[in-house]
Amino acid sequence: MANDAGEKEAVYSVPIDVIAVLGSAFMPVSQLLKLGRGAVVQLDRLVDEDIEVFANDQLIAYGEVTVSEDRLSVKITNIIKSNMAKI
Repeated sequence: MANDAGEKEAVYSVPIDVIAVLGSAFMPVSQLLKLGRGAVVQLDRLVDEDIEVFANDQLIAYGEVTVSEDRLSVKITNIIKSNMAKI
């Protein structure tokens, strides 16, 4: 059993990509090219709607956007346990 613990600890330092998707928008390239500094792009998500959290392109959780000091943060509200084993 001691070897199992060591094997698990070995993966703790492996980096993964974590992405929180705030929303998406579709627009023609011509409209995209017209965007400038200060432009606002409306996303397909409501303010109080949960966002998706991905780890290595695998959906692992849902969460809500919060502000912590001067940074945006994500508070996890629901973990998808069946997908956690895939990352």
